Amino acid sequence: MQDMQSAQIFTDKEILGDGLSAQKATTERFNTFAGECVHDNVRNTFLKILEQEHSIQNEVFQMMHQRGLYQTPAAEEKKVAEAQQKFAQCVK
Repeated sequence: MQDMQSAQIFTDKEILGDGLSAQKATTERFNTFAGECVHDNVRNTFLKILEQEHSIQNEVFQMMHQRGLYQTPAAEEKKVAEAQQKFAQCVK
């Protein structure tokens, strides 16, 4: 039996990073399942699960970002507007 001194201690960054990686893999798989599903009711179930998994992934990302464990560069307003315009055209 291990004592407390020999137990490995993980950092918040390691724990949350592992959780984020798991959520990325999970959303990828559910996206594939939903996209390749023949039955509408099953596909809709996968899509609901996918939405929930994306929400969990975002929560983990936000925790990491707020703690400074996942750095993202600041975006220029011009580039943000350009991206919004580009992807808005894709939706039309």
